Amino acid sequence: MEMKMSESMDRKSLNLKQFIYVTLITSIWINITEVLRAVFVAFPLMKEFYAGRIEIGPMALNNILVWIGWDMLLTATLVFITWLCLIVFDEQVETLILSATVTTFATLGVFWIGSINSGLGVWKMAFIILPIVWIEMLVGAWIVMKLYKKFQV
Repeated sequence: MEMKMSESMDRKSLNLKQFIYVTLITSIWINITEVLRAVFVAFPLMKEFYAGRIEIGPMALNNILVWIGWDMLLTATLVFITWLCLIVFDEQVETLILSATVTTFATLGVFWIGSINSGLGVWKMAFIILPIVWIEMLVGAWIVMKLYKKFQV
């Protein structure tokens, strides 16, 4: 017997208002942890790697605006992937692990692999930074799960 996708899977539509609420609130966590990780881990590693090659300048307003945009994109990706996982797995550990892992590797994982491939980084940096990002995304996915439950709009 052949089943169509709509018969075999409970489809839910994305509630844009709920998605925006969850994204904005979760972005507080993501922005704070991204800044802390950058300042205390990534920037020192980058300064060490680029020493004598490229001057890394101080943060300016345009850098901050790009970082806010990047963090919002990262947050929206996490919120969307967690929403998809909630549909499939509900509120289970699988949702947390899969959401954190996919978001980590689809965003910062791709960035660091591309940087290393371009000669703009080394594996040492990725192996230090990516586990920290994964923990950040794990907590972020947990926040998203709780917020989706709270904001049933």
